[in-house]
Amino acid sequence: MAKYKRILLKLSGESLMGEQDYGIDQQRLHEYAEQIKEVASLGVQIGIVIGGGNIFRGLSGATKGFDRVKGDQMGMLATVINSLALNSALTNVSVKSKVLTAIRMEPIGEFYSKEKAIEWLEKGYITIFSAGTGNPYFTTDTGSSLRGIEIEADVFLKGTRVDGVYSADPEKDPTATKFDTISFNEVYSQGLKIMDLTATTMCKENNLPIIVFNMDKKGSLMKVVNGEGVGTIVYG
Repeated sequence: MAKYKRILLKLSGESLMGEQDYGIDQQRLHEYAEQIKEVASLGVQIGIVIGGGNIFRGLSGATKGFDRVKGDQMGMLATVINSLALNSALTNVSVKSKVLTAIRMEPIGEFYSKEKAIEWLEKGYITIFSAGTGNPYFTTDTGSSLRGIEIEADVFLKGTRVDGVYSADPEKDPTATKFDTISFNEVYSQGLKIMDLTATTMCKENNLPIIVFNMDKKGSLMKVVNGEGVGTIVYG
């Protein structure tokens, strides 16, 4: 039995690059689809948000001369591209999925509403939320927090390239130590950047626990959903 009935899974756009410098690695995409299929087979309802950093990141675009609002809109469209790619990959492994967009762009995707999202989840569809919140100045982490709260998810699963929350960046500091659990207040007091402050605060205020784990390691998603102690739990 899975520990959670309904989850919000946040996937990193950068992770979709795999070993490439840009774009979508088809092997990595297929591996993600297989992991998601495995969890869905348990009857877990899965909502997904994917970042767009493998294609375009609005904030970095603003530092290169793009208007911030236009840059963020380009970033939203990047998340739609990634969402369509995952939708296709899930279809290829015989899993039903729907893409919902925060900006109207039918027939690319259905316009998002909480009611529609929950309806598709309860019908057994993997439901992919794209285009962020539909507004500039909000990250996909904040969009993930918002969607997780709206669909009344049991947990927010943040799939990254590292296996949890550390006291420092483990890729830069070999002395960094991993936390098995950590409170939201400790995240604030230690200045740990697991997500942007808005996203973290939304989860705290709405009692949505976060689990940070390494999605790139095959089988990790299943272990997290089964409560096997993978990653770091951020709570309270």
